[in-house]
Amino acid sequence: MPELPEVETVRRGLAPAMEGKRIALAEVRRPDLRWPLPERMAERLTGVRIERLRRRSKYILADLDTGETLLIHLGMTGRMTVSGIEAPYIPGQFHHSHPLPEKHDHVVFDMEDGARVTFNDARRFGAMDLMTTATAEAHPLLAALGPEPLGNTFNAGLLAERLAGRKGPIKALLLDQKIVAGLGNIYVCEALHRSGIHPERAGGRIGRARIDMLTTQIRQVLQDAIEAGGSSLRDYRQADGELGYFQHSFRVYDREGAPCPTEGCDGVIRRIVQGGRSSYFCPRCQR
Repeated sequence: MPELPEVETVRRGLAPAMEGKRIALAEVRRPDLRWPLPERMAERLTGVRIERLRRRSKYILADLDTGETLLIHLGMTGRMTVSGIEAPYIPGQFHHSHPLPEKHDHVVFDMEDGARVTFNDARRFGAMDLMTTATAEAHPLLAALGPEPLGNTFNAGLLAERLAGRKGPIKALLLDQKIVAGLGNIYVCEALHRSGIHPERAGGRIGRARIDMLTTQIRQVLQDAIEAGGSSLRDYRQADGELGYFQHSFRVYDREGAPCPTEGCDGVIRRIVQGGRSSYFCPRCQR
């Protein structure tokens, strides 16, 4: 499933075509994705202006001039692509050509300037919903989320407070969206390796200096991944259809049996299963 860097990359790719623009025509080609789509969704979105395109955890949120917000979740195989606009995107530069519709193009937005944004989801694990903007944070999918790891409120003191007394493994705790929002398996593995912390170490037994390091590395690995356009695993694509490249920079994820990349370490990357998910780490330099 796309993680925070992938969703942020998609949001940034959509912004030139959607933010500040009006939806000339919204087309909904089926009644549901993972859950039923909102009633009269096409009617409620046609003609509205997208005031702001933002991200909360792994969700894209489009604030509309009607006082509603469109929530978009990519799920496992969902992708949003832009056509009719040149890349790199230049405001107002469109060539008005679009690919032929594909089987799993479920929602299509034709924008006022000629761009088209298409939501394609082969397995239909994605989701869309409409909610009142003023109360958006109370939506069931958003209400319990923790702080954004790239936000101003996320710091070592806050993370230390949330880990205090916790006996669970740090890997599982960082994946808990109530503790930190948006972190997924790939980037938690990478941040723990960069911080020298074993994924099975109890969260409450990590000292403050190492939490300082972990906080810094969580931010850094996410920023590095966003700059690389995310990691192209399975079905993920950027909004322009291109692949992300951060997977070429993985230090441990999916590198079982490879030598540890840490300078001076002669360890070999291992894989274990935690909570049904693969954890990759170096048993020599992660303690």
